[in-house]
Amino acid sequence: MLKGLGGLGGLGDMAKMMKAATEMQGKITELQEELARIVVMGEAGAGLVKARSTAKGEVTGLDIDPSILVASEKEVVEDLIVAAINDAQAKARAKSEQEMTRLAEAMGVPAGMKLPF
Repeated sequence: MLKGLGGLGGLGDMAKMMKAATEMQGKITELQEELARIVVMGEAGAGLVKARSTAKGEVTGLDIDPSILVASEKEVVEDLIVAAINDAQAKARAKSEQEMTRLAEAMGVPAGMKLPF
């Protein structure tokens, strides 16, 4: 009855695929944890304002040079803070993509396929 379908041989392939998917999920989870530990720095105003972020994009700190803390320059300081945070988050995204690409290549995922799926 199952003779024309090749018997049950396809189930072994399915088991291999499920095992590979489970391993891939584990590696992605490990990478997510690693990204939470990687710190990137963003800056604005030639380094007068610096923002620290994890590679997952969580801003964890802000350093402001005291020389720019002048009441009349409030708007400039606010703009520099936003710019530094945006720079840190852009660097975090780039680092995350770089690490995901590295993981994908190590796992033999075809180029251009994004992780996680």
